[in-house]
Amino acid sequence: MLYRKKILLAIVELFGNEISATDFQKILFLFSEKQTDRKYDFVPYKYGCFSFQAMADKNSLIKEGYLANTRNWKTNIEHANFIHTIEETDRKILSKLKLQFGNLSTDELIRQVYLNYPYFAINSEIVSKHLNEKEIEIVNRFKPTITTEGIFTIGYEGRSLENYLNTLIQQNVKILCDVRKNPLSRKYGFAKKTLQNACESVNIKYIHLPELGIVSEKRKNLSTQMDYDNLFVDYEKEILPNQQKEIRLIHSLIKTYGRVALTCYEALPKQCHRTRVANAVHLLDSKIPIIHL
Repeated sequence: MLYRKKILLAIVELFGNEISATDFQKILFLFSEKQTDRKYDFVPYKYGCFSFQAMADKNSLIKEGYLANTRNWKTNIEHANFIHTIEETDRKILSKLKLQFGNLSTDELIRQVYLNYPYFAINSEIVSKHLNEKEIEIVNRFKPTITTEGIFTIGYEGRSLENYLNTLIQQNVKILCDVRKNPLSRKYGFAKKTLQNACESVNIKYIHLPELGIVSEKRKNLSTQMDYDNLFVDYEKEILPNQQKEIRLIHSLIKTYGRVALTCYEALPKQCHRTRVANAVHLLDSKIPIIHL
């Protein structure tokens, strides 16, 4: 079993073998904030801090029989002693959290997280229920406010879904254009439907533009930068000239929404065709800057 899943089970066990979905996310977040090598990242969601990976792991643990198939987090195995399957350092962190927060109501727990980590309340639909006006003003300071036009490029290689989304949120990106030919991924969170749902849950619109992608056959056997450069020279000659409709669409999205990102897999901009797409938009309107994330 993955170590991070053991952490999930240990939390449920320590908090009485059943804990509400909202409380669980908050406790896991507080635990992750204390870890040196954190296993889960979070995004500012409609109820505050939220980990998509943790939810995916919950579904996996349900299938494996460790958790009950309920909205709450509930262990399905009696006397398992999950707490002793995690490292001593992590056990100590959890024990302290249990002492500090174990007797708080859900509302009290939410308020504590919002007060101490206001960034994660920026998208909350319930913030006014838990914070007063002055406290909400502090939360609002963490909301991205920059609105100048820009075209961003971002790859998901080496990133968690939450880290990826936070990068977009903090840059106030409004539209994510997926320029993969086939938006499939073995990495959690980056297959088309999952990525679209995650983006829209944090108020980023997702658009797939497969016409701008490169077929997988042409991406095989790329080992040097020269291989990539040759591929992209061919891409600019053979594909981009026939996709001016999509280039103009991206330009119009920037004019409407201000800040638009192009995404594909590769971490390095020079090893992904999204950079060539961004260059094509920039040629159309040189006032639009290109920012690589």
